[in-house]
Amino acid sequence: MTAEPRTRPDWDTYFMDMARLASRRSSCLRRAVGAVLVKDRRMLATGYNGVPSGMTHCDVAGCLRDRMNVPSGERHELCRGLHAEQNAIIQAAFHGVSIRDADLYCTNLPCIICAKMLINAGVRRIVYLEGYRDALAMEMLAEVGMELKRLEGVGP
Repeated sequence: MTAEPRTRPDWDTYFMDMARLASRRSSCLRRAVGAVLVKDRRMLATGYNGVPSGMTHCDVAGCLRDRMNVPSGERHELCRGLHAEQNAIIQAAFHGVSIRDADLYCTNLPCIICAKMLINAGVRRIVYLEGYRDALAMEMLAEVGMELKRLEGVGP
């Protein structure tokens, strides 16, 4: 009996699958986002969107942005949670891991706040699944020559 041939994912697909897995930990009511920071094909840190450690999650406390009728992509400061990219950066810093020249795999293209953090942290490439309505983020990432790659056709 011969085994069925398997499809081995390329590296971008593999790490994006990890980011998608991280997104399942999200407690955000609006959008589940996952992020993985990778260097030399090694995972350095992961993150998902949600409130800081020790706080009541939004799926219990409710969404402040919904209560205030804040549209998606606006007034990021009016949220109890952190973005997945922010949590990945914080996790790396907490454990003393440099992310200079790392790649970010994220289920969404970063917002302007996260884009600025990634630029200053020295991240060199962003691989993402879905876009995000933030023209300024795109402008700034282009200005610094950040390599962007949108993965298409990567599983459900």
